[in-house]
Amino acid sequence: MNTVNPSRLVLYDTTLRDGSQGEAIHFSLSDKLRVAKRLDEFGINYIEGGWPGSNPKDFSFFTHLKDLELKQAKIAAFGSTRRAQLHVEEDPQIKLLLEAQSPVITLFGKSWLFHVLEVLKTTPEENLAMIRDSIKFLKSHGREVIFDAEHFFDGYKADKAYALECIKEAEEAGADYIVLCDTNGGSLPWEIGTITTDVLAHCKTPLGIHTHNDCELAVANALVAVKAGVQQVQGTINGYGERTGNCNLISVIANLELKMGQKVLPPGKLKELRELSLFVDEIANIKPNPRAPFVGKSAFAHKGGTHVNALQKVLRSYEHIDPSAVGNNRRVLVGELSGKSNIILKAKDLGIILEENNPNIQRVLNKIKELEAKGYEFESAEASFALLLKKTLSPYPPFFNLMEYHVSIRQLPSKNYKVCEATVKLSIRGERIYTVAEGDGPVHALDRALREALAKFYPEISQVRLEDYKVRIVDSKEGTASSIRVWVESTDGKKSWSTVGVSHDIVEASWLALFDSIEYWLLKS
Repeated sequence: MNTVNPSRLVLYDTTLRDGSQGEAIHFSLSDKLRVAKRLDEFGINYIEGGWPGSNPKDFSFFTHLKDLELKQAKIAAFGSTRRAQLHVEEDPQIKLLLEAQSPVITLFGKSWLFHVLEVLKTTPEENLAMIRDSIKFLKSHGREVIFDAEHFFDGYKADKAYALECIKEAEEAGADYIVLCDTNGGSLPWEIGTITTDVLAHCKTPLGIHTHNDCELAVANALVAVKAGVQQVQGTINGYGERTGNCNLISVIANLELKMGQKVLPPGKLKELRELSLFVDEIANIKPNPRAPFVGKSAFAHKGGTHVNALQKVLRSYEHIDPSAVGNNRRVLVGELSGKSNIILKAKDLGIILEENNPNIQRVLNKIKELEAKGYEFESAEASFALLLKKTLSPYPPFFNLMEYHVSIRQLPSKNYKVCEATVKLSIRGERIYTVAEGDGPVHALDRALREALAKFYPEISQVRLEDYKVRIVDSKEGTASSIRVWVESTDGKKSWSTVGVSHDIVEASWLALFDSIEYWLLKS
């Protein structure tokens, strides 16, 4: 007897198992427990914790489950059907699945005859027995059992009769869900739809879908399967997974809720979608994808002047949903493609109200285009843009004036040691300040010297520190005479801001970015 609700679409997350197989993805035991707790709070129905038989860390995860106090999610242990020619009671990995004591066990088994013959090196009959014996044995121990029909769509296309026979064995053995897997990620949406519809005609057990992204169709394929009638969607947060990844649950959830009318989350949780995406990226130590649909930093970023002008009038003219629905924000970018509307809306974000007929808007626009022609880029350096805007619209007296700076590097080969030293001379409130500082490199030394010079007059400057530093060659065809763009991110421990500097000299470009960073902080303070 099935233990699931056949009328409800449920979400099955495999970030901690299938997702961790992706290149550069690594979760410690502590990481896995934190992610599981967050997924439960978010409203995910099933969380696949790992394969107890594969490594000690995965087994330890299940022993620590009692400490999580989950609210609603079911934890699944993952494993394979019994080995060929081995009694199910004697299979060591089947025993470990039971020892994990998870309420749900997800088994994968072969449904592609090619894999049965060439990978398992067994007979079609023995493979069917492996599916049947494993599910029956685990069901007899009171577990909810989900059967993942591995390579199902490839198997169906190669030998429909045998693929369906595998499904029938799983159903008769008592599987609670049967999941159709596009393991190689090579199927197209219309194939997924047609095949899933056919399986539904032969199977009464609730079906699930598990897709991979090798053709960049994993999300589309999952949605087509939902439309056909599956009741479980498997995937990973942010699409982590082997090769090009798994079905991205973040995108699936947004599409189900906002486009297909399928309420798969508790009320109010959809607004946490971006936060969940960023949380898992942070735990995995992966830089968030700025262009990720729905939740990426650029998902609702507008740059073209025509687009921004239309947005001023009707937001949905260039936005398919309200960004706040998924916890995201609208961003207006400024650059050489910008129009007056970009400047007006961007100024509004910075707390500056501009009328459309303000003549200074065109001055700002001309200045931006002039600077971008030299290599500047303000899209990711909003603090530099804010300074440009303020200086054009409402000039203010400078906090300090630079008289000169000097940077030197002394190499001591005999000691395998390098000394980087910077001197800065400033004029502040009529007083001349001279400082010298050493650093790990010329930019670090220059940054320290500048802040030490300002400390007497602005003691809070000690809170500010350089958080990130990037260099890009703007015109590589010019060789060593190329322009260099330096981007820095600074923080005072509470907020972060980014600035940019451009020059043929990397030190000068760095100084310009540092100068803007400090000036912006002083202005905001």
